[in-house]
Amino acid sequence: MLVTFKSKASSEVIMFEHDAKRILDLLNKDVKIGVITAEEGAAAIARLEQETSESRAHPASDSVQHDIAAHHNAGGDDTGHEPVQTVNFASRIHPLLEMLREAHKHNNDVLWGV
Repeated sequence: MLVTFKSKASSEVIMFEHDAKRILDLLNKDVKIGVITAEEGAAAIARLEQETSESRAHPASDSVQHDIAAHHNAGGDDTGHEPVQTVNFASRIHPLLEMLREAHKHNNDVLWGV
């Protein structure tokens, strides 16, 4: 499933629901439908910038979590490893973060699910 973010300040941002959910959970927002108001913009930008910094400081943690989840399944543990994903969480946040910055600059809301 895809989530489309919209704002009058920039082009639409489309991302997979599981990526959008991870980002929106940081902002205490529902992935199905919602809004980040112009007033909430500064706090949302600060939170996502903080998460971006943490993700870049600990790049292996996302890959390790993915690898653990992939190999601890109902069939037991296997010994192979998943290939490292080249798109880290900081990169996934970037398009929405840029939209939020533009929306904040122009005092616009960011909407999704509408």
